[in-house]
Amino acid sequence: MNNQNHSCGYCKADDSRILYPASDVFGNDFTINHCNLCKAFFLSPRPSNELLAKAYDDSYYGKKDEKFEGLVEKFISYFRNNRAKRLSKYLPTGAKVLDIGCGNGKFLQSLLRIKSYELFGIEMEGNSAKRAARIKEIKLKIGALSKDDFNENSLDAVCLFHVFEHLTEPKETLQLLSGIIKKDGILMISIPNIDSFQSRIFKGKWLHLDPPRHLLFFTPTDLNNLLKEYGFELIHQKHFITEQNPYGMVQSILNCFTKKREVLYEALKGNTEYAKDYSSLNLQLQKLFFLATLPFFMGTDLIASMFKKGATVEFTFKKI
Repeated sequence: MNNQNHSCGYCKADDSRILYPASDVFGNDFTINHCNLCKAFFLSPRPSNELLAKAYDDSYYGKKDEKFEGLVEKFISYFRNNRAKRLSKYLPTGAKVLDIGCGNGKFLQSLLRIKSYELFGIEMEGNSAKRAARIKEIKLKIGALSKDDFNENSLDAVCLFHVFEHLTEPKETLQLLSGIIKKDGILMISIPNIDSFQSRIFKGKWLHLDPPRHLLFFTPTDLNNLLKEYGFELIHQKHFITEQNPYGMVQSILNCFTKKREVLYEALKGNTEYAKDYSSLNLQLQKLFFLATLPFFMGTDLIASMFKKGATVEFTFKKI
């Protein structure tokens, strides 16, 4: 690895302690570090631009018409629609809504089934952006959020669903969001919970660690405190998230028994090249393990959520 930058991904300080090792899907070795100043957990060393470009190639976004298909896509669609309902209850008709990392755009499209909104999406170049571009109601930007994209106090809501941990400049992004969201506007954000039971048990094998793409993590408490500094007040948090948490347990267990990480997840996306070292029988057994254990791990996720230790967390903040 050419880039040997071991500084914090949030505050850039060189004052951290190593917690445990982790390897990415390409076999590169990292550590997860904890910043002694801002309390961020971060991937070290910082991945090079070349490695990140490789990590976000077409296999990441899925090469088919949709990233997932069939029952998996229907499963995702159900929870996507529920997120839209949770957001819409805070918004008037005609509200301006931005989804950063909007993927295929279907979350924004789900909002239109509830009320009429002015929709904006930002997505990195790739197959997901191409899918979002098919939805004519979305004003789509391909790339990243920049200071000239929106006027001050112009947006009623901004969403970052599992995007914050991908950001190369998270501090700059929060500063931008604090400026473009209106007073009483909504910031809805979901993150992997680095303080979860899953994270503590599986450490470097944890699905939601996802090196080299996930660069930065905060505990729910620390993220809440951080957003207060930018003028946001927490109004709701959701820890029982069956869309991601039970599967996180399944894949993390499988990661302990496979040479590569996330084999089943990549196979479900149709990434046959990544999963080629595993026989059809092996992959079918992994799928059966997933289906057989899903009800049980939904139960364990319910218990974890009671202690606010679920694998992922969704927050809703209001700009004050």
